Amino acid sequence: MRLRDISPSAALLATFLALPELSSAFYLPGVAPTTYPAGGRVPLNVNRLTPVGSQRDGQLRSVVSFDYYHPAFHFCRPQPRPEYVSESLGSILFGDRIMTSPFELNMGVNESCKVLCEEKTFDSSSAQFVNRRIAQGFALNWLVDGLPAGQLIEDDVTNTTFYSQGFALGINDETGVYLNNHYDILIDYHEVSPDQFRVVGVIVQPSSRSDKTGGDCGASSAPLLLSESQETTTTWTYNVYWIPSSTAWATRWDKYLHVFDPKIHWFSLINSAVIVVFLSLTVFSVLIRTLKKDIHRYNRLDSINLDDLSGTSAAIEDGVQEDSGWKLVHGDVFRTPSSPLILSVFLGNGAQLFVMTGFTIAFALLGFLSPSNRGSLGTIMILLYTVLGFIGGYVSSRVYKSFSGEKWKLNIVLTPLLVPGIVFATFFLLNLFLWAKQSSGAVPFTTMLVIVGIWFLISVPLSFAGSWVGFRQSMISAPVRTNQIPRQIPPSTSYMRPIPSMLIVGILPFGAIFVELYFIMSSIWFSKVYYMFGFLFLCYGLMIITCAAVTVLLVYFLLCSENYHWHWRAFLTAGASAGYVFANALIYWLTKLSLGGLSGSVLYVGYSALISFLFFILTGSIGFFSSWLFVQKIYSSIKID
Repeated sequence: MRLRDISPSAALLATFLALPELSSAFYLPGVAPTTYPAGGRVPLNVNRLTPVGSQRDGQLRSVVSFDYYHPAFHFCRPQPRPEYVSESLGSILFGDRIMTSPFELNMGVNESCKVLCEEKTFDSSSAQFVNRRIAQGFALNWLVDGLPAGQLIEDDVTNTTFYSQGFALGINDETGVYLNNHYDILIDYHEVSPDQFRVVGVIVQPSSRSDKTGGDCGASSAPLLLSESQETTTTWTYNVYWIPSSTAWATRWDKYLHVFDPKIHWFSLINSAVIVVFLSLTVFSVLIRTLKKDIHRYNRLDSINLDDLSGTSAAIEDGVQEDSGWKLVHGDVFRTPSSPLILSVFLGNGAQLFVMTGFTIAFALLGFLSPSNRGSLGTIMILLYTVLGFIGGYVSSRVYKSFSGEKWKLNIVLTPLLVPGIVFATFFLLNLFLWAKQSSGAVPFTTMLVIVGIWFLISVPLSFAGSWVGFRQSMISAPVRTNQIPRQIPPSTSYMRPIPSMLIVGILPFGAIFVELYFIMSSIWFSKVYYMFGFLFLCYGLMIITCAAVTVLLVYFLLCSENYHWHWRAFLTAGASAGYVFANALIYWLTKLSLGGLSGSVLYVGYSALISFLFFILTGSIGFFSSWLFVQKIYSSIKID
């Protein structure tokens, strides 16, 4: 059935019914298929070497990647020199460094014991460098027709086989550390039409061979051990085997997109859904029962002539006021909070992040961010955040104007510069560590200039335009007047104090995403493909509902205790879930990683803190705006003399 035969309503219904499995069901390819004739040259490009789980204990021992043609590896180079393959902005930022290679692959032509280049010699320093990388579990990453070369893995939980990206640089076992210097390249191809073929799968089986003589290319020889006290010579060789396959080109990525124990994802969704239902029912009970009852009693008492009240009625009124203290602060609840400028700037950037995250997940969910188009996720996130600068400026200016702020020029300038400046400065400092380690993950200085240019030429003007439009709008009026003299705030109970309330409330939004967060972190640090955007979309929606519900409850209890300082409390309490995200990252660091050097630890903690900061801005903004709407609604429903 063709896509154009599906009605819009049927497509929409099918989308929502298949959300968790949508990403694995289909995707819109990021590149057009390439067809090769028999004997046609098939390109094999090489990418950076990345650390993966150790072969011994599965722990990650480094977060620094290296260029394929780093001099210490002594890999064979194409003549006259390797050339860079064009990449997207997101691909460069995520550390991809794709280059040409000397491997010769011809469609359908098998090769046996083919020598890549002349003999290479490892001195003691190179041997130490390579042996350390093997011990840390580094993997090679090749691309054949855009497909990553991997290894065939069997999942013991689901009893299924899949392709893992990358293959081991060497062997690290009890007997020693050995370098893989021979590769068996198995390529699956699909015949589209006579003499027209497409690549649909790539597996590389590396091996270590100290002696390449003999008809089997040294398959029975001892493994190659790089001596750290004297020079070691080796020759790089490879075999090529072409295997016909029935896999169509459009589904060739299905072998790489594997869900580890899908029951965990469903458990996470059910757990989060139960939390959201419980919170929603609680908030519904507060809004419908308590508030409706309070508002009715307030309005009834205000309609009675107080001069005609008997003692009993006065006692009833006193009882009402003592029982429901949120009306008592009506003259202070819309008072300008402390540091309104910083709060409005954070809220503007939070709204920008909120829309950007929603659009990115939606695009990925619909398959527009195909894994075959490397770096598309990072590219679309940067472009969306840049273009959505108008929303950030507009929201920041409207909020600041409602706070009766006077430093409007400073608000216009800080909105596009403060939060992005903090992010860029942190990213630049962490990048210095990568430069010092000669890592391929270090973003080139020219790319930094491109990002700054995009920001100042596109995002900053759009943010200024949004602020200009926002300040020209009428002020968001409060439903009640603000008293000139602030009301005294009575002492609060222990659980309503800032720190305890942040710890209690912040854990609930985190609970809605913590399982999915584990898989996201594994894909980032272990160089795996993350594609379960159906689950992520649902978790994101559950997190929004949870964040809004718990913050509204907190603000209601805060107002009932006659504390009208709800602006920053709503923002900080909802944003406290970022503290749990950072704590989870630290626990992940202690349990799954074993980073020996200072640089690796600084990079991991730094990037985790950066992600947590952006999450803090995002969830804090969700909590504030939901609370603001709640406060506006309840105080517009009562009569104030």
